[in-house]
Amino acid sequence: MTIHDITTSRRAFLAGTGLVIGVAIAPKFLSAARTGVPAGGAGDLKPMNAFVKIGTDDTVTVLSKHIEFGQGPFTGLATLVAEELDADWSQMRAVHSPTDNKIYANLAFGLQGTGGSSSIANAYEQMRKAGATARAMLVAAAAEEWKVPAAEITVEKGRMKHAGSGKESGFGAFADMASRQTPPADPKLKDPKDFVLIGTDLPKLDTREKTNGAAIFTLDIMPDGLLTAVVAHPKHFGAVVKSFDDTDARKVMGVVDIRQIPQGIAVYGENTFAALKGRDELRIDWDLSKAETRSSAELAAEYIRHFDKPGLEATNTGDVAQAFQQPGLQTVEAQIVFPFLAHAPMEPLDAVFIKAADGSVDIYNGAQFPGFDQQVAAKILSLDETKVRVNTQLAGGSFGRKAQFGSPYMQEAASVYAAIGGDRPLKHMWTREDDIQGGFYRPMYAHKMRGAVDAKGRITAWEQIIVGQSIMAKADLDSTSVEGASNLPYRIPNLKVTSHNVTLPIPPLWWRSVGHTHTGFAVETFVDELLTRVGRDPVEGRLALLDAASRHAGVLRKAAEMADWGVTLPEGRARGVAVVESFGSFVAQVADVSVGADGAPRVHKVWCAVDCGVAVNPNIIKAQMEGGIGYGLGAVLFDAVTLDKGGRIMQSNFHDYRSIRINEMPDVSVEIIKSTEKPTGVGEPGVPPIGPAVANAWRKLTDAPVRQLPIVSIMSS
Repeated sequence: MTIHDITTSRRAFLAGTGLVIGVAIAPKFLSAARTGVPAGGAGDLKPMNAFVKIGTDDTVTVLSKHIEFGQGPFTGLATLVAEELDADWSQMRAVHSPTDNKIYANLAFGLQGTGGSSSIANAYEQMRKAGATARAMLVAAAAEEWKVPAAEITVEKGRMKHAGSGKESGFGAFADMASRQTPPADPKLKDPKDFVLIGTDLPKLDTREKTNGAAIFTLDIMPDGLLTAVVAHPKHFGAVVKSFDDTDARKVMGVVDIRQIPQGIAVYGENTFAALKGRDELRIDWDLSKAETRSSAELAAEYIRHFDKPGLEATNTGDVAQAFQQPGLQTVEAQIVFPFLAHAPMEPLDAVFIKAADGSVDIYNGAQFPGFDQQVAAKILSLDETKVRVNTQLAGGSFGRKAQFGSPYMQEAASVYAAIGGDRPLKHMWTREDDIQGGFYRPMYAHKMRGAVDAKGRITAWEQIIVGQSIMAKADLDSTSVEGASNLPYRIPNLKVTSHNVTLPIPPLWWRSVGHTHTGFAVETFVDELLTRVGRDPVEGRLALLDAASRHAGVLRKAAEMADWGVTLPEGRARGVAVVESFGSFVAQVADVSVGADGAPRVHKVWCAVDCGVAVNPNIIKAQMEGGIGYGLGAVLFDAVTLDKGGRIMQSNFHDYRSIRINEMPDVSVEIIKSTEKPTGVGEPGVPPIGPAVANAWRKLTDAPVRQLPIVSIMSS
């Protein structure tokens, strides 16, 4: 199965969230200052289980099986442990766990990895059990030492007390003794009504270090004797090296060596400047015989030609052809083209390799799937996997970029390290230009839509054709291409959705919210057009198409209430609405938009309602909604990776693939629907609704529907 196949059936996996008990064995690290391994506390750490260590100084260190790149698992997982442990929040610490696909498996995937907005969802019961187990072991140790019944010991805010004897202690005094206790087979968990920490706005554990500069990222790791390597890649996808001349490159001061690897030409330098300068001096003749040389416009034209061909059936209910023949219906047709999108995280890809005296290798990188990285590196370095330790570091974002089957970046990094022999520590790095021009994009997609609506706003027929690359490299139906379209929440009796997989040399990858990035936009703008064609209000019209008790309807009503939907707006302002379910969470957004001084959309305010089950940390949920809105808004307004007439990538950095500026970020108000459902994801679901909400408002302002993205670039082209 695939990562996305499993995440789409998250309700099934949440049923089995058992605790894996074991002792986490720390890899052979260098000093924390040199490697970026966070300190768990001043005292010795005693393992209670694979996820919890208690320090003799009373600190509690949670080993996070999920990478922390800004989305909050350090804080979220620590909250779950602290709740059941009855710890005080000031005691809590978090570090990345070692690499182990069994002990630290994501229960949604079956291997260690972070993605699909699954961190809290898959670990909700597992980490609570880890905390409850540690609590029981501490209490058992105290009961043995104090010679009192364990049932008489209470724990609150990190202090254990026995009222009858007056004895009291912190966790640290019993850490060693507790670590030798037999763990309970099935520790009892709290009733949610007794939660003290879950559901509160606890401060994030990693904020202080990230704001004062103390946090260590891969780029900060600088062991003695470090070499820096960069690789020259082709400017056309699918091109390979025919020949190269490195004469001038070797003359650059600080260049140590130059080697050809499968991915291109690697340049090794004593420092970053030397490596980059040497790369600039390379002369490479590229073989374009299998390369993509068509432009984005030519690719779009090819996509559109697929609309007239039979496709892969995703959904087919009722009789769509017959439904369109019924009299008294309004019919709307639309074609929408979505561009390639880069992930553009703040921290480009990088990795550090350090050989130990015994020939084993430590790798330091922001590993989203550390087990994959370990397997790939071990194979390329001709080492047993036990001789390769992947030490996960804090990372500056990903949005899907680091979540790659087969770890192609690690393939390149390990090849670079192996090619020079590995006698010196090596840092392999990509520049932002490498990353934005490096492929693994959200694929280009084209949608053709046809719908029929009656005078009461009932959508009687809907046909949708989706054309794009299969992220899963499947010949049959790829669920990531049609999710959000093949399972519409609206009552539409006649619905047909088909898909076409296009094969290109351009490597595709999931991008924050995956298929919902385009299906959410297409569906929610088209629903809006159908409703307004017959004079129905966009909110009331949607509610009439939804089950009144559904979570879709719940967030839609809340967002409309927050925005005071229907209020008279100032001249030149319009509001648009959208509601999208993704990754098990339900999000509705209302956007307040005007025409800016430059003629482009100006988004002033966004109201967002989210239903993600139990809100473990409302502060993080709100932050993720705000971040998703900013990320999605930048993409819908400005972003596209385009190929010129020869197939070369035109964008290279934030000047031409730009993020939203701080003065362009709207005011955002977020409300969380109170729920007792198990928690679901929040890292991605904030992204899909913002695009259609803005586009729907823009159509009201300009009377022109958005048929191609991004809005601003298309306007100026």
